Amino acid sequence: MSEQLLPRHLCGEVESALRSTRVVNVIGPRQVGKTTLVRDLLGSSHFVSLDDTGVLAAMETDPYGQLTALTANAKDAPVVIDEAQRSRALALAIKRIVDERRQKGQFLLTGSSNVFAAAHVTDSLAGRVSTLMLHPLSAAEAFRYGPARILDWAAENPSLATLPDIPSAGRQAYIDLIVQGGYPEIRDLPDRPRNKRYRDAIDALVDRDVADVLKVRKTDALRRLIDQLASRTAEEFSIERLCSAVGVQRNTVEQYLDVLTRLSFAQRLGAWASGAAGREIKRPKVHLLDTGVAAAIRGFSSTSFGPTGDQTALGHLLETYVHNELVKNLPYLARDWRLWHWRNQEGREVDLLAECDRMLVAMEVKASSTLNADDIKNLRWFKTLGPGRTWQVVGILFYLGDRPLALGENIYGLPLSTFWAWRPQSQL
Repeated sequence: MSEQLLPRHLCGEVESALRSTRVVNVIGPRQVGKTTLVRDLLGSSHFVSLDDTGVLAAMETDPYGQLTALTANAKDAPVVIDEAQRSRALALAIKRIVDERRQKGQFLLTGSSNVFAAAHVTDSLAGRVSTLMLHPLSAAEAFRYGPARILDWAAENPSLATLPDIPSAGRQAYIDLIVQGGYPEIRDLPDRPRNKRYRDAIDALVDRDVADVLKVRKTDALRRLIDQLASRTAEEFSIERLCSAVGVQRNTVEQYLDVLTRLSFAQRLGAWASGAAGREIKRPKVHLLDTGVAAAIRGFSSTSFGPTGDQTALGHLLETYVHNELVKNLPYLARDWRLWHWRNQEGREVDLLAECDRMLVAMEVKASSTLNADDIKNLRWFKTLGPGRTWQVVGILFYLGDRPLALGENIYGLPLSTFWAWRPQSQL
């Protein structure tokens, strides 16, 4: 990775995939750095972009012939195809070529959606394609640290003594991170131009990326849905309320949501069930996958959350930020974790649950610089009297302070800066 570029944890995964599979498919939202990552790894040789209308037209006319010529010129190096989702003919032509040649690392594709999403193509390419997700920058990447191993710490030997040194940060620094988001070329801009760039990215999503996946007759309804999702991030998902707010039928909202999920704009977080039938709320939550985008849509800036600011909105953005940091770091952990949320009919809830085997890490998020005993009442109840009592449970309360705290048996208060406290393995 070049010195001037921020380290992307996915680089190692891409290099490994090129050695083990014939096709590597890197997907993620527009402007998160896919092209930069690939060029930095492989240089610019054997690189074509389907954003070039001439290249796209040639690929659509004769995909097999074009790809055969590219692979011949590349010899043993990968052929890199940027914005691969723009060609509907690409996937079957690649399948034909990699069926004829058994060489690893023949193609490296990038795009905002998965060009191999069609079921018949996915099934026939099983074992020959590795699809990797590049998210917006994590906090660890932005601060040049290694992946955050918080969940593995909780599972292996949780104690204050086994935590790394936690960087110090104040409330305003945390708020700045949340509203900046994780788009490398946008996040460091001042508030107004940054928000404009994020809104421009939404325009590109609607006008170009969605169009590559689905023909949308009413883009104004899609834009209203995006606005509603930004206002409801970290809230339980109600399809009925969304239909009413957007003014379209249920099947249209569900179709748009599926596309926005495929384009890594939003994610539904499922509700964890303990097996206590009839006592738990089963609705998922919805999270936008970048808080900078969510803040820009709502017009928030780094000065929006002072004493007279919308503290409820800050709480939702903070919860989404923690969710997204966990998602970004999951691929690099030693264990295979699944994320959920939980709430019962009596109103008790846990913002985030990470599950692995018979282990649960129950997580709450508080937009405050201080903690008190009342802040952990749900975690304590869930762990000792609630559905977690038959599981191995570690509780974590993320907050905007600067000190890790022991709050009870296997319950900890961790500063948000714990997400950028873990050194890369090479520095340990």
